[in-house]
Amino acid sequence: MGILSWILFGLIAGVLAKWIMPGNDPGGCIVTIILGVVGAFVGGYIGTFLGMGTVDGWDIRSFFLAVIGAIVLLAIYRFIKKR
Repeated sequence: MGILSWILFGLIAGVLAKWIMPGNDPGGCIVTIILGVVGAFVGGYIGTFLGMGTVDGWDIRSFFLAVIGAIVLLAIYRFIKKR
C-alpha cells in the first residue's frame, strides 16, 4: 500500500476516532486528523509486531488497527495537553 493510501486511510481513521471520542481537543480537528494518520501507522506496526499479520491492504483488520491506534494517540494527546 502506498504512502498516499496510508494517509487517506489515516484520515478516515482519524475522523472515526474523533467520532468515537467526542470532546474538545486542544489542537482542534486538524490535529485530530493528523493524529489519525499517525495512529494508522502506529496501529499497523503494533499489529504486525504482535503477530496479527502484515498490514498490506484495505481490509477490516487493517482499518480496525488504524482506528485503535488513532484512539490511543488521541487519548494520550488529550492526557498530555490537560496536564
